[in-house]
Amino acid sequence: MATRLSRVLLGTFPQLRYEPTAKRVRASLGRTAVVDTRQACLIWEPRRITPIFAVPEQDLLAKLAPPVLPAAPVHEHPVAIRQGAAPTSLDPGTAFGKHTCAGEELDVVTPAATARRAAFRPEDPGLAGYVVLDFDAFNWLEDDEEIIGHPRDPFHRVDIRASSVDVEVALDGVTLARTNGAQLLYETLLPVRYYIPPADVRLDLLEESPKRTVCPYKGQASYWSHPGSPQGRNIAWSYDRRFLDAAQIHGLISFFNERVDLRVDGVLQSRPVSPWSRPDGPNGPDGP
Repeated sequence: MATRLSRVLLGTFPQLRYEPTAKRVRASLGRTAVVDTRQACLIWEPRRITPIFAVPEQDLLAKLAPPVLPAAPVHEHPVAIRQGAAPTSLDPGTAFGKHTCAGEELDVVTPAATARRAAFRPEDPGLAGYVVLDFDAFNWLEDDEEIIGHPRDPFHRVDIRASSVDVEVALDGVTLARTNGAQLLYETLLPVRYYIPPADVRLDLLEESPKRTVCPYKGQASYWSHPGSPQGRNIAWSYDRRFLDAAQIHGLISFFNERVDLRVDGVLQSRPVSPWSRPDGPNGPDGP
Protein backbone atom coordinates (compact mmCIF):
# COMPACT_ATOMS: atom_id res chain seq x y z
CA MET A 1 0.00 0.00 0.00
CA ALA A 2 1.24 3.50 -0.81
CA THR A 3 2.54 5.60 2.08
CA ARG A 4 1.73 9.26 2.59
CA LEU A 5 5.06 10.79 3.59
CA SER A 6 3.57 13.53 5.78
CA ARG A 7 2.04 10.83 7.98
CA VAL A 8 5.42 9.15 8.31
CA LEU A 9 6.98 12.46 9.34
CA LEU A 10 4.25 13.29 11.84
CA GLY A 11 4.45 9.76 13.22
CA THR A 12 8.02 10.39 14.37
CA PHE A 13 7.09 13.34 16.61
CA PRO A 14 6.96 11.24 19.81
CA GLN A 15 10.57 10.15 19.17
CA LEU A 16 13.98 11.76 19.72
CA ARG A 17 15.05 12.65 16.17
CA TYR A 18 18.29 13.95 14.67
CA GLU A 19 19.86 14.70 11.29
CA PRO A 20 23.50 15.67 10.55
CA THR A 21 24.14 18.95 8.73
CA ALA A 22 27.07 19.77 6.45
CA LYS A 23 26.98 23.47 7.39
CA ARG A 24 29.66 25.09 9.51
CA VAL A 25 27.87 26.01 12.74
CA ARG A 26 29.12 28.64 15.19
CA ALA A 27 27.66 30.10 18.36
CA SER A 28 28.77 32.88 20.69
CA LEU A 29 27.80 34.16 24.11
CA GLY A 30 28.20 37.91 23.91
CA ARG A 31 31.57 38.37 22.16
CA THR A 32 32.92 35.00 23.25
CA ALA A 33 32.88 32.01 20.91
CA VAL A 34 31.18 28.92 22.37
CA VAL A 35 31.37 26.42 19.52
CA ASP A 36 32.77 26.15 16.00
CA THR A 37 32.00 22.87 14.24
CA ARG A 38 31.35 21.18 10.92
CA GLN A 39 29.89 18.13 12.68
CA ALA A 40 26.66 19.56 14.09
CA CYS A 41 23.34 17.76 14.08
CA LEU A 42 19.83 19.09 14.04
CA ILE A 43 17.86 17.60 16.90
CA TRP A 44 14.17 17.44 17.76
CA GLU A 45 13.35 16.25 21.25
CA PRO A 46 10.14 14.21 21.46
CA ARG A 47 7.02 16.28 20.68
CA ARG A 48 9.07 19.24 19.44
CA ILE A 49 8.04 20.84 16.15
CA THR A 50 11.23 22.76 15.38
CA PRO A 51 14.90 21.69 15.56
CA ILE A 52 17.88 23.11 17.42
CA PHE A 53 21.56 22.21 17.30
CA ALA A 54 23.44 19.39 18.95
CA VAL A 55 27.23 19.80 18.70
CA PRO A 56 30.21 17.57 19.52
CA GLU A 57 31.55 18.24 22.98
CA GLN A 58 35.07 18.14 21.56
CA ASP A 59 34.25 21.22 19.44
CA LEU A 60 33.06 23.31 22.35
CA LEU A 61 35.15 26.40 23.11
CA ALA A 62 33.46 26.87 26.48
CA LYS A 63 33.30 24.70 29.58
CA LEU A 64 30.36 22.63 30.75
CA ALA A 65 29.59 22.54 34.46
CA PRO A 66 26.88 21.15 36.74
CA PRO A 67 24.10 23.72 37.19
CA VAL A 68 24.66 26.24 39.96
CA LEU A 69 21.01 27.22 40.31
CA PRO A 70 17.96 24.96 40.71
CA ALA A 71 15.80 24.42 37.65
CA ALA A 72 12.95 26.89 37.18
CA PRO A 73 9.51 25.59 36.22
CA VAL A 74 8.89 25.60 32.46
CA HIS A 75 5.38 26.00 31.12
CA GLU A 76 4.39 23.85 28.16
CA HIS A 77 2.63 25.30 25.13
CA PRO A 78 0.94 22.29 23.50
CA VAL A 79 -0.58 22.67 20.05
CA ALA A 80 -2.42 20.56 17.51
CA ILE A 81 -0.60 20.36 14.20
CA ARG A 82 -3.37 18.87 12.05
CA GLN A 83 -7.13 18.44 11.88
CA GLY A 84 -8.39 16.02 14.51
CA ALA A 85 -5.06 15.72 16.31
CA ALA A 86 -4.74 16.19 20.06
CA PRO A 87 -2.71 19.24 21.20
CA THR A 88 0.33 17.22 22.20
CA SER A 89 3.12 18.81 20.15
CA LEU A 90 5.15 21.62 21.72
CA ASP A 91 5.30 24.96 19.95
CA PRO A 92 8.55 27.01 20.05
CA GLY A 93 7.24 29.03 22.98
CA THR A 94 7.96 26.05 25.21
CA ALA A 95 11.38 26.97 26.57
CA PHE A 96 14.52 24.86 26.15
CA GLY A 97 14.37 23.75 29.78
CA LYS A 98 11.33 21.54 29.11
CA HIS A 99 13.20 18.38 28.08
CA THR A 100 11.17 15.45 26.85
CA CYS A 101 13.89 12.81 26.87
CA ALA A 102 16.32 11.61 29.53
CA GLY A 103 19.56 13.51 29.94
CA GLU A 104 21.67 15.92 31.97
CA GLU A 105 21.34 19.70 32.14
CA LEU A 106 24.55 21.73 32.24
CA ASP A 107 25.72 25.33 32.50
CA VAL A 108 27.83 26.76 29.66
CA VAL A 109 30.72 28.73 31.15
CA THR A 110 33.02 31.22 29.41
CA PRO A 111 35.56 33.58 31.04
CA ALA A 112 33.07 36.43 30.62
CA ALA A 113 29.67 34.90 31.30
CA THR A 114 27.66 31.80 32.15
CA ALA A 115 24.57 30.58 30.32
CA ARG A 116 22.56 28.76 33.00
CA ARG A 117 21.26 25.31 32.01
CA ALA A 118 21.89 26.15 28.35
CA ALA A 119 23.29 22.72 27.49
CA PHE A 120 21.69 19.29 27.62
CA ARG A 121 23.49 15.96 27.26
CA PRO A 122 20.93 13.37 26.03
CA GLU A 123 21.13 9.83 27.39
CA ASP A 124 20.96 8.25 23.96
CA PRO A 125 23.65 6.12 22.31
CA GLY A 126 22.93 7.64 18.90
CA LEU A 127 23.99 11.04 20.25
CA ALA A 128 26.94 9.95 22.37
CA GLY A 129 29.54 12.72 22.55
CA TYR A 130 27.01 15.44 21.64
CA VAL A 131 25.37 18.17 23.68
CA VAL A 132 22.28 20.14 22.72
CA LEU A 133 22.53 23.91 23.09
CA ASP A 134 19.72 26.33 23.89
CA PHE A 135 19.25 28.29 20.67
CA ASP A 136 17.91 31.37 22.47
CA ALA A 137 20.93 31.60 24.78
CA PHE A 138 23.46 32.27 22.01
CA ASN A 139 24.05 34.09 18.73
CA TRP A 140 24.31 31.71 15.78
CA LEU A 141 25.91 31.52 12.35
CA GLU A 142 25.51 28.92 9.63
CA ASP A 143 28.64 29.36 7.52
CA ASP A 144 28.90 33.19 7.51
CA GLU A 145 25.19 34.02 7.77
CA GLU A 146 23.22 34.86 10.91
CA ILE A 147 20.23 32.65 11.62
CA ILE A 148 17.25 33.54 13.76
CA GLY A 149 14.39 31.70 15.47
CA HIS A 150 15.82 28.21 15.07
CA PRO A 151 17.84 26.31 12.45
CA ARG A 152 16.09 25.63 9.17
CA ASP A 153 14.57 22.17 8.95
CA PRO A 154 15.92 20.24 5.92
CA PHE A 155 12.58 18.45 5.62
CA HIS A 156 10.62 21.71 5.55
CA ARG A 157 10.14 23.74 2.35
CA VAL A 158 8.82 27.20 1.56
CA ASP A 159 7.73 27.82 -2.06
CA ILE A 160 6.17 31.07 -3.30
CA ARG A 161 4.13 31.27 -6.49
CA ALA A 162 2.41 34.21 -8.19
CA SER A 163 -1.33 33.74 -8.71
CA SER A 164 -4.21 35.53 -10.44
CA VAL A 165 -6.98 33.86 -8.42
CA ASP A 166 -9.53 36.17 -6.82
CA VAL A 167 -8.88 36.32 -3.07
CA GLU A 168 -11.18 37.96 -0.55
CA VAL A 169 -10.56 38.22 3.20
CA ALA A 170 -13.39 39.10 5.59
CA LEU A 171 -13.95 39.04 9.34
CA ASP A 172 -17.36 39.30 10.99
CA GLY A 173 -18.84 40.33 7.63
CA VAL A 174 -16.32 43.14 7.02
CA THR A 175 -14.11 42.82 3.93
CA LEU A 176 -10.47 43.46 4.87
CA ALA A 177 -8.79 42.66 1.55
CA ARG A 178 -9.60 41.75 -2.03
CA THR A 179 -7.07 41.02 -4.79
CA ASN A 180 -6.26 39.04 -7.90
CA GLY A 181 -2.53 39.64 -7.51
CA ALA A 182 -1.60 37.54 -4.48
CA GLN A 183 1.60 35.61 -3.94
CA LEU A 184 0.80 32.14 -2.61
CA LEU A 185 3.21 30.73 -0.05
CA TYR A 186 3.28 26.95 0.29
CA GLU A 187 5.02 25.69 3.44
CA THR A 188 5.37 22.07 4.51
CA LEU A 189 2.52 20.88 6.76
CA LEU A 190 1.06 24.41 7.02
CA PRO A 191 -1.91 26.10 5.31
CA VAL A 192 -1.36 28.02 2.08
CA ARG A 193 -0.73 31.69 2.90
CA TYR A 194 -2.06 34.43 0.62
CA TYR A 195 0.24 37.47 0.54
CA ILE A 196 -1.64 40.51 -0.72
CA PRO A 197 -0.36 43.86 -2.05
CA PRO A 198 -1.00 46.65 0.51
CA ALA A 199 -3.00 48.60 -2.10
CA ASP A 200 -5.57 45.75 -2.00
CA VAL A 201 -5.84 45.72 1.81
CA ARG A 202 -8.18 47.95 3.83
CA LEU A 203 -5.38 49.38 5.94
CA ASP A 204 -7.83 52.02 7.20
CA LEU A 205 -9.58 49.19 9.06
CA LEU A 206 -6.36 47.89 10.63
CA GLU A 207 -4.02 49.27 13.25
CA GLU A 208 -0.36 48.46 13.79
CA SER A 209 0.43 46.05 16.62
CA PRO A 210 3.57 45.93 18.79
CA LYS A 211 3.74 42.15 18.30
CA ARG A 212 6.84 40.82 16.54
CA THR A 213 7.86 37.26 15.70
CA VAL A 214 10.72 35.75 13.74
CA CYS A 215 10.80 32.97 11.19
CA PRO A 216 14.10 31.39 10.10
CA TYR A 217 12.77 31.12 6.53
CA LYS A 218 11.08 34.50 6.05
CA GLY A 219 12.46 37.03 8.58
CA GLN A 220 10.85 39.22 11.25
CA ALA A 221 7.11 39.75 11.09
CA SER A 222 5.23 42.91 12.06
CA TYR A 223 1.51 42.63 12.81
CA TRP A 224 -1.79 44.46 12.38
CA SER A 225 -5.02 44.10 14.30
CA HIS A 226 -8.61 44.75 13.25
CA PRO A 227 -10.11 46.56 16.26
CA GLY A 228 -13.62 46.15 14.89
CA SER A 229 -13.70 42.49 15.99
CA PRO A 230 -12.75 40.65 19.20
CA GLN A 231 -11.18 38.04 16.90
CA GLY A 232 -9.12 40.63 15.05
CA ARG A 233 -6.11 40.90 17.33
CA ASN A 234 -2.84 40.36 15.43
CA ILE A 235 -4.80 39.03 12.47
CA ALA A 236 -2.40 40.10 9.70
CA TRP A 237 1.36 40.34 9.25
CA SER A 238 4.16 41.33 6.88
CA TYR A 239 7.84 40.32 6.82
CA ASP A 240 10.93 42.48 6.68
CA ARG A 241 13.49 42.20 3.88
CA ARG A 242 16.38 40.39 5.58
CA PHE A 243 16.09 37.11 3.64
CA LEU A 244 16.44 37.09 -0.14
CA ASP A 245 14.71 33.68 -0.18
CA ALA A 246 11.44 35.46 0.67
CA ALA A 247 11.81 38.43 -1.72
CA GLN A 248 8.49 37.66 -3.45
CA ILE A 249 6.52 38.46 -0.28
CA HIS A 250 8.51 41.47 0.92
CA GLY A 251 6.08 44.31 1.60
CA LEU A 252 2.98 42.12 1.17
CA ILE A 253 0.36 41.38 3.84
CA SER A 254 -1.12 38.02 4.82
CA PHE A 255 -4.00 37.06 7.10
CA PHE A 256 -4.52 34.04 9.33
CA ASN A 257 -6.87 31.88 7.27
CA GLU A 258 -7.40 29.94 10.52
CA ARG A 259 -9.32 32.95 11.88
CA VAL A 260 -10.82 34.84 8.92
CA ASP A 261 -13.34 34.07 6.21
CA LEU A 262 -11.24 33.46 3.11
CA ARG A 263 -12.79 33.14 -0.33
CA VAL A 264 -10.76 31.97 -3.31
CA ASP A 265 -12.46 32.45 -6.68
CA GLY A 266 -15.68 32.97 -4.73
CA VAL A 267 -15.46 29.72 -2.78
CA LEU A 268 -15.38 29.99 1.02
CA GLN A 269 -12.40 28.04 2.34
CA SER A 270 -12.58 25.91 5.48
CA ARG A 271 -10.57 27.21 8.40
CA PRO A 272 -7.50 24.98 8.80
CA VAL A 273 -6.14 23.67 12.09
CA SER A 274 -2.56 24.72 12.82
CA PRO A 275 -0.46 26.07 15.71
CA TRP A 276 -1.95 29.51 14.85
CA SER A 277 -5.59 28.50 15.18
CA ARG A 278 -5.79 30.27 18.53
CA PRO A 279 -5.21 34.03 18.83
CA ASP A 280 -1.56 34.98 19.31
CA GLY A 281 -0.31 31.41 18.85
CA PRO A 282 2.24 30.10 18.90
CA ASN A 283 3.93 31.83 21.81
CA GLY A 284 7.43 31.31 20.57
CA PRO A 285 9.67 32.99 17.99
CA ASP A 286 8.23 31.38 14.91
CA GLY A 287 6.07 33.46 12.65
CA PRO A 288 3.46 31.97 10.35
